[in-house]
Amino acid sequence: LSMCSKLCYAIGGAPNQVAGSAASFFLQIYLLDIAHITPFHASLVLFIGKASGAVTDPVAGFFISKSRWTKIGRLMPWVLACTPFTIVSYFFMWYLPPFVSGRVAWYLTFHCLFQALTTLFQVPYSALTMFLSTDQKDRDSATAYRMTMEVLGTLIGAALQGQIVASAHISPHCTVNPSVNTTDSWHNTASIPDPSGPLSHQVIYMIAAGAIAGVYLLGIVVLFLGVKERDDPYALNSDRAIPFCKGLALTMKHGPYVKLTASFLLISTAVQLEQGNFVLFCTHAAGLRNHFQYLVVTILVSAAVSVPFWQKFLQRFGKKCAACGISWMIPFAVMLVTIPNLVLAYFVAFISGLSIAASLLLPWSMLPDVVDNFRLQNPHGKGHETIFYSSYVFFTKMSAGIGLGISAAGLEFTGYKPGICRQSDDVILTLKLLIGAVPAILILLGLFILLFYPITEESRKETKLALEELR
Repeated sequence: LSMCSKLCYAIGGAPNQVAGSAASFFLQIYLLDIAHITPFHASLVLFIGKASGAVTDPVAGFFISKSRWTKIGRLMPWVLACTPFTIVSYFFMWYLPPFVSGRVAWYLTFHCLFQALTTLFQVPYSALTMFLSTDQKDRDSATAYRMTMEVLGTLIGAALQGQIVASAHISPHCTVNPSVNTTDSWHNTASIPDPSGPLSHQVIYMIAAGAIAGVYLLGIVVLFLGVKERDDPYALNSDRAIPFCKGLALTMKHGPYVKLTASFLLISTAVQLEQGNFVLFCTHAAGLRNHFQYLVVTILVSAAVSVPFWQKFLQRFGKKCAACGISWMIPFAVMLVTIPNLVLAYFVAFISGLSIAASLLLPWSMLPDVVDNFRLQNPHGKGHETIFYSSYVFFTKMSAGIGLGISAAGLEFTGYKPGICRQSDDVILTLKLLIGAVPAILILLGLFILLFYPITEESRKETKLALEELR
């Protein structure tokens, strides 16, 4: 597999991460402080949107597994067809409608559409890994290229969005020293003007959405021109595709897959909680209102730079051993919560980036090993790859949606008020728990489950030899 093919494949996945990153870091604060909808309604938008994407995963897997081979492959047509609709839904997800009463329905509709359409892109795109090469090293290398570009896409999305929209979340009213001015009027001062008034904040968010929509078009063109999909390299002509329901039942009984999925759905939920609440935490709980966009960039630069390091690490010491790096963010996040300090915040951002890179790379690097292991145990069936990838994304999205929904509902319960300079002590405590304690517990539980993951480096080599013999 040529370096050019790996690079084009990697670039194709970046736009989804650019858009997803912008939404992960900024959608919650946009809904609360710009659209002025309540935290409860924001939690509904976030949860139902994620749930719609999760439900689309097995549906996408079902229809893709039934797809016939075309001149451009079996998976590539799905990737191409859903991209224009994804761009439109993303753009309107950041549009501030002129009416007030129906805003919740507006954002719910377009967030659900965006999540469902990105699923229709992500499932065939991620399953495409299995049809690039028959060699495990080639696939691992392509996955490393992909994760590097996806982390860079995450960086571009957060940085682009952060730099463009930062002015919408900075107000001179909120720079007053609370020790000097502690009157109730300061607490209730609106940091964001009423969105029905000046259109400046709406225009800012629309510019950001338009820029990210342009990235989508560029990425899909590079993917289509630079990647050639191969047919199933192991299946015999007489082999039939595994029926979707039967294949789903078999995957749910496959021990390595169950352990891998359970582990990383907890870890990915922890990362989603960090992303979804980080800007709110910096703005309302850590006194870093003027630095959040730079902290986000620090996290993602660290993640992008460290992906090649993690790829070399897992090649030398094994994939399970590399998972220890995910736990690095725990002590530093706890320190940031207990000792809010600007220098410490940047250090925590750097360490968190290292951990996030490991949490992004490892599941996508380990999933092909699980698929190979399943192939060895079920040698006369084909078409199961999309079932594995779609159900994995389903579980991780559903868990992340539940986590984000609960976190937003927690802010509603503790009395979060959109647009004011200083939140209540209960809200601040909730944000600290959502950044420190809750992700720490989820990561530790996920790593504990991963201890029982049975595929080792030695078994990978044995599986590779057996599949080569089968082929």
